[in-house]
Amino acid sequence: MLPNFLSRLHRAHDTITKVVERNGKTFFFQGPWFTNVKLLATVEPANVHYIMSANFSNFPKGTEFSKIFDILGRGIFNSDSEWWKNQRKLAQALINHPRFHQFLVKTSRDMVEKGLVPVLEHVAEQGLVVDMQDVFQRFTFDITCILATGYNPRCLSIDFPEVEFSKAMDDAEEALFFRHLTPEWLWKLQRILRIGPEGKIERAWKILDSISAEYISRKRKQLSSQSLSSEDESEGVDLLTSYMRDAEIMGSKPDDKFLRDTIINLLLAGRDTTSSALTWFLWLVSKNPQVESKIREELKASMPANEAENWRLFNPQEVNKLVYLHGALCESLRLYPPVPFQHKEPIKEDVLPSGHRVTPEMKIVICLYSMGRMASIWGKDCFEFKPERWITEGGKIRHEPSYKFLAFNAGPRTCLGKEVAFVQMKTVAAAIIHNYHVQLVEGHPVSPNISIILQMKHGLKMYKDM
Repeated sequence: MLPNFLSRLHRAHDTITKVVERNGKTFFFQGPWFTNVKLLATVEPANVHYIMSANFSNFPKGTEFSKIFDILGRGIFNSDSEWWKNQRKLAQALINHPRFHQFLVKTSRDMVEKGLVPVLEHVAEQGLVVDMQDVFQRFTFDITCILATGYNPRCLSIDFPEVEFSKAMDDAEEALFFRHLTPEWLWKLQRILRIGPEGKIERAWKILDSISAEYISRKRKQLSSQSLSSEDESEGVDLLTSYMRDAEIMGSKPDDKFLRDTIINLLLAGRDTTSSALTWFLWLVSKNPQVESKIREELKASMPANEAENWRLFNPQEVNKLVYLHGALCESLRLYPPVPFQHKEPIKEDVLPSGHRVTPEMKIVICLYSMGRMASIWGKDCFEFKPERWITEGGKIRHEPSYKFLAFNAGPRTCLGKEVAFVQMKTVAAAIIHNYHVQLVEGHPVSPNISIILQMKHGLKMYKDM
């Protein structure tokens, strides 16, 4: 099975979907003896609920996960047990604080108006073809940097500058994906020899460390030169400032290693997941003009009649009321989840609701991409892009169980940045759909890249349709 799978690696997610469906939504796979690969793949909602929530304590991310994702250090996405609980409690307190929410709303609006719109206007005026995946990655990298550190790297501009930090993250993610497919002894040997993907991740690691250290150093100097009372917080506060300054929450002064790991984790989560979601959403909308029309009409209906045809931007309070737009985004996330798979390791032997026995040396893989394509979960029309799936007969948002719709995780590890992501996605989607009509370049190939994040292999080449 393994050689056959590797030969189809370029369409790995669809291959896994077919295998899972043929094997009753859960199957066991053991690689050759020298690979030490034992895994159980599942898309069964009952299993997901059991693993992610009901018996959460027996299914941590595990030591193998922390080895594979060692570049994340001891950040929130790479930790378990008490250390994870403490980090989550702290992050939750800071993200839910009114200061940060205020900062989020202002930053989102400013970045659309002063970052995204000038680029789109330039592209439209010049009649250019643009890679919208690149645009979204630059946009979300800038906005996540601002929210996380208070600094704007300004990688989204009309000259599209090369951004060392962003390129390093791309290289790291590619290497992390191949670690999932490669025996540990082999990728560690490649790391020693500095060849293949491991050569890339070593270079990427140095860049991420260097730039993170610069952000931390600049922030320490900034905070040491100003008193709490003198700082203007009327527009909110970034997370790095809060982590450094809120000693009563931290319990002690955070060291640079903790702050480095926190920054890398926040940037990885914020840049890649949201940009991936926006890219697939825009592609699906462009392929389904009836959906685009309904979103545009919903946007117009939310405005005063005499302004409906005017060029304008929307604030988070306005877009949060839009039901069809929310449904379209959820439907896109169902079909193209930014994180296409998750894996867990049982601490002790257990039996899943499906009847499958799992043991500590086994890796459990939850296939999110495949879950969205199961007729037994979503119905016979599961391959269709259908925003109405998320709307009740009464016209309200339909909320699906998180163990069925896993885009924002489930159980105690439910994504803390869910609201942040929706604010960004909705403000961007509304700005583009209301003010522009973009079309996919004819013949442009669209397929997933091989990475831990579900990005497009060839980008998303589009142009403004006059």
